[in-house]
Amino acid sequence: MKPIVKNLFVAIIYVSTYINNAGAQVVASFQVKGQLNSKEQGKLDEVTLQLLKAADKSLVKIEFADASGKFLFDKVPAGKYFLHTQNPNYLKYESDTILLSANLDLGKISLVRSENALKEVSITASKPLVQQLYDKTVINVANSITAVGSTALEVLGKAPGITVDQNDNIAMRGRQGVQVMINGKLVPMSGQELANMLRSMSAEEIEKIDLITNPSAKYDASGNSGIIDIKLKKGNKAGTNGSLSLSYGRGEYSKFNPAVTINSKTKNLNVFGSYNYGYRVDYNKLDILRDFYSSSGQMTGGNDYNNYFKFGFKNHNMRVGADYNLGKKVILGFSANGIFSKGDITSDSRALSFNSSDQNTGSFITAGNNSPERGNGSFNLNYKHTLDTTGKELSADLDYASFRNDEIQNYVTNYYDLEQSPTRTPYNLHGDLSGKLDIKSVKVDYAQPVKAWGAKLEAGLKSSWVTSDNDVLFSDKSNGGNVVDEGKSNHFIYKENINAAYLNGSKKWSKLSLQLGLRLENTIAEGVQLKGNESFDKNYTQFFPSGYLGYKFSDKNDLGISLSRRINRPSYRQLNPFKVFLDPATSSSGNPFLSPEITSSFELTHTFKQKYTSKLGYSRTKDNIIGVLSPDTEPNTVLQTGRNLAKFNYYNASFGFPVSVSKWLTSTNNALMYYGRYTGNLVNTNLDAGRLTFNFNTNNTIIINGTTTGEITGNYQSKTTYGFLEIDPIWSMGLGMQKQFLDKKASLKLNVSDVFFTNKVNAVTLLTGYGEAFAQNRDSRVATLSFSYRFGKSQAGASRRRNGGAEEEKQRAN
Repeated sequence: MKPIVKNLFVAIIYVSTYINNAGAQVVASFQVKGQLNSKEQGKLDEVTLQLLKAADKSLVKIEFADASGKFLFDKVPAGKYFLHTQNPNYLKYESDTILLSANLDLGKISLVRSENALKEVSITASKPLVQQLYDKTVINVANSITAVGSTALEVLGKAPGITVDQNDNIAMRGRQGVQVMINGKLVPMSGQELANMLRSMSAEEIEKIDLITNPSAKYDASGNSGIIDIKLKKGNKAGTNGSLSLSYGRGEYSKFNPAVTINSKTKNLNVFGSYNYGYRVDYNKLDILRDFYSSSGQMTGGNDYNNYFKFGFKNHNMRVGADYNLGKKVILGFSANGIFSKGDITSDSRALSFNSSDQNTGSFITAGNNSPERGNGSFNLNYKHTLDTTGKELSADLDYASFRNDEIQNYVTNYYDLEQSPTRTPYNLHGDLSGKLDIKSVKVDYAQPVKAWGAKLEAGLKSSWVTSDNDVLFSDKSNGGNVVDEGKSNHFIYKENINAAYLNGSKKWSKLSLQLGLRLENTIAEGVQLKGNESFDKNYTQFFPSGYLGYKFSDKNDLGISLSRRINRPSYRQLNPFKVFLDPATSSSGNPFLSPEITSSFELTHTFKQKYTSKLGYSRTKDNIIGVLSPDTEPNTVLQTGRNLAKFNYYNASFGFPVSVSKWLTSTNNALMYYGRYTGNLVNTNLDAGRLTFNFNTNNTIIINGTTTGEITGNYQSKTTYGFLEIDPIWSMGLGMQKQFLDKKASLKLNVSDVFFTNKVNAVTLLTGYGEAFAQNRDSRVATLSFSYRFGKSQAGASRRRNGGAEEEKQRAN
C-alpha cells in the first residue's frame, strides 16, 4: 500500500479520536434507562427505541430492549429529549419531554398490542413507483404490476432518464459511464455481458432501484454519470419466511422465470438465500445501410444489411449468506454469489454490396453460431464492530471474485454474384475464446461522532488487485484445414492495483445540512499483448472532492446543492485489443490506450411539499469515452472501438410531480430535459454536436377494489445525439393488472409490455469517409402471466445489507 495512503488514514484516525475525546471532556453525559411491558405476549426485544432531540426531533440514538423489556441509553449528553418506540405489532409510544441533567430511570412503559397495525400498513403505506429524493431517485419495483415477468434490464429501460442502446450500453440522463450495483456491490460486467446478466434476473427479485447522481466520497470515485443500485428483496422478519414466484411470457419467443427466496432469522443469526432460473429466447432485427467515401467526398462503395440475431440463454443465479451476532456490538457476516449461464446465439446476416456508382455488384451471407458459457462467482467476508453507543463504528470487508468465460464461435460466409451463383470459396472461421478475471480487495471503514461540533466523521481505506487474462484463437477452416488467423488471434494480460483513502464529514442543524468529503485514489496498471510483445503501464494519483449543502426553508420547501469530481476508467474489455469478428466487413476491438474520463458535476435540487421535485444540473467531462464506428484498414470495412473525445458538456433539468386524481387513481410523472455537447476530433472528423432532448415517464395506478389494481405506464424520448450518432424519437406503453388473494399473501399478475410495438431504434451516423443509417427492433412486446406467494411470519426485525470492497473493479470486468 502506498505510504501516502497509509499515513493519511493514520492521521485521520488520530485527529478524529482527539477531537472526540476533547469534546467528551466538555459535555457531561448520563444514562437513560427503563423497562417495556405489555399485557399481551410478544417479543419486547424486537421493539426499536429511538431517542430524539426535543428541539428538532433529530435522531440521537437507537437501542433495543432485552428479552425482559429492559433498555439502556448510555453516555447521553445533558439536554431535552423525546423517546419513541417502533414495532409493527405495538402501537407507537411517544414520551413527554425528557429533561436530562442526571442519570434517569423512566420506570415501566406499557405498550399496547395492535392486531390491526400490520393490516393498516399494508393498505396505506404503499409507496409510489417513483420517489424523487435529494440525492437520488428511487424506483419501487416491488409495487409495479407492469414489471412482472420483466427482466432487470427491461425494468431499467423503463426507469426515468435511463436508456439502453442498440449495443446494450446503459445510459443515465443521456450519459454513459454509469455504474450498476446490486445490493451495494458493483456488478462484475459491462456492455453486453452486463446486459445478459440483467436479462437473467427476474424483476420479482427486485425490491427497489436507486438512481444516485452524485455519490459521496465513501463510494468509489468511478462512474461519471452516477450509480444505479439494484436492491434485491431480502427478508427482515423474525422466523423463517420467503417467497415463491413463477412467470411465463410470450412475445415472438418464450420467457420462463421461476424464483425462490428464503430468510431465517433468530436472535443472533440471520441466514438468507435465493435461486433464480431464467430461460429466455429473444431476437434482434437490425437493418443497416452503409456508405463509404473518399477523401474528396466521392462514394467508393457500400453495403445494405439485413441482420437477424436469435439469443437463447439458460441462466442460474444464486446467492447465499449469513450474519451472526458475536455479542451486542460485533457482527460477522458472509455472502456468496454465483451466476452461471449457457447460451446459444445464432445469426443470419445478408448484405448487398454496391460500387462507387451505387450499383449492386453481388452479395454475401454470413451464418453464425456461438456457444458462450459464463461462470461468475464472488465471496465477501465482512465484520462490523459498534465501539460504543455514541455511534463509533469500525467495519471491514474482504472480497474475492472470479469470472470465467469460454465461447466457441463458428462463422460461414458465402459470396454470390448478381445471379446468386457462388463467386469464391466460402469463408469458414472458427473461434475459441477463453478468459479469466480475478479480483481481490480489502477495505476498512471507520465512523464516529464529533461531539464538540455535533457532527459525524467517516474515514476509510481500500486496496484492490485485478488480473485479467484473455486468450483468443481464430482458425481459418475454409479449405478443410485449420490455419491460425494471426490477425485475429492474440493473448492479452492486464494487471491493476488501486489504493484509496477517503475522509467524509457531515453535520445537521435545525434547518441546515452539510456534508463534505475527499477521496484519494492511486492507480497502477500494466498490460501486455503477447503477440508482438506490445505493452503499456500507467501510474497516476488523483483527488476526488464531493459535497452537499441542504436548507429547509419551511415544512413545504427544501433546497439542496451537491458537487462532485469523479473518474470513469475504461472496462477491461474496452482495453482488450482483440478484434471480434461480426461479418467480413464488420469487426470490433478494444483500445489499450484509452484514458479514463474525469467529470466535475453540480446539481441543484428543490422539493415542494415533500413530493414535487425539481433538479438542475451541469457536468463537464474530459477525455470522454465514446464508441465509434469508422472505416477500418481494409477497403469498405468498419471497426467499432472506444475512443477519447476531448470534452463533453452536459446540462439537465428534471421535474417529478405525482398527481392524485381521486382515491382510485394516482399518477407519478417525471420529465427530464438535457443538452449534451460533444467537442473534439476523432478519426479525422471534427465533432461539435449537441441537441436538446426531452424524456417523459409516467406510471398510473388504478385501484379497482381492495385486492384488484391496474397499471398503465408510458415512456417517451425525443430525438437525441450521442457523439456522431443521432437517434430518432422512441416511445412505448405498458398495461398491467393484479389480483391478490389468500389474505394478500398470493398474487396473480398479467401485463403486456410495449403494447403498440413502438420501442424501436432508428439512427444515423456520419463522419469523414463513412456514413450509416440503421433500424432496430427487438422482442419487446411480451404478454406475461405471473404467480407469486409469500410465506412465513410477518413480525419485522432488523435487516443488514453489506457493501463489499471489490465494487468498482467488478463493474469494469469483461
